[in-house]
Amino acid sequence: MKKRININAVEQKFASFFREHRRMPTYSEMLPLLGVKAKSAAEYWIKKLLDKGALEKDAKGFLKPARLSFNLPIMGSVVAGFPSPAEEELRDTISFDEYLINHPASSFVLSVTGDSMIGEGIKEKDLVIVERGREPKNGDIILAEVDGNWTMKYFRKKGKKVTLEAANPKYPPISPQEELRIAGVITAVVRKYHK
Repeated sequence: MKKRININAVEQKFASFFREHRRMPTYSEMLPLLGVKAKSAAEYWIKKLLDKGALEKDAKGFLKPARLSFNLPIMGSVVAGFPSPAEEELRDTISFDEYLINHPASSFVLSVTGDSMIGEGIKEKDLVIVERGREPKNGDIILAEVDGNWTMKYFRKKGKKVTLEAANPKYPPISPQEELRIAGVITAVVRKYHK
């Protein structure tokens, strides 16, 4: 009996292809990718992925990923500090894009330079996810333009006075003299240890 393919499996196939090739598959590549023989079957799955919001079309009508997810299995938990065998059974799967990004349409990624947020564990070359249009709260880490210079710091507000603080004692707090433009709130940090 032939195994039925489902929408999540199709999404994973497109996501894997995109991750490997950095482009969407052509129709001729979709047929073997999906294990189908007819172009109409590929069109069926494309429509499903468009309806789901995993794919979208650009201004020229070409397909592009909207939020193709790369689901990885959650294998359990591990204690940091004392050795403990990680559980082997599969618990669930997690998609990092869905876990890290709550509002994809208003989020973007920046590469970090400098060490002003090292005390928060944000190091040079880390990637941070910034969410635009989010109202910062005291203690949030924000991306802001202060008097013409861009920075990433803790947001502190007391009354009407705003101060931006580093997570490194060698950097003094910043108080905007003329202009403060908040571009977004940092919602996640990503660090890759090996290529």
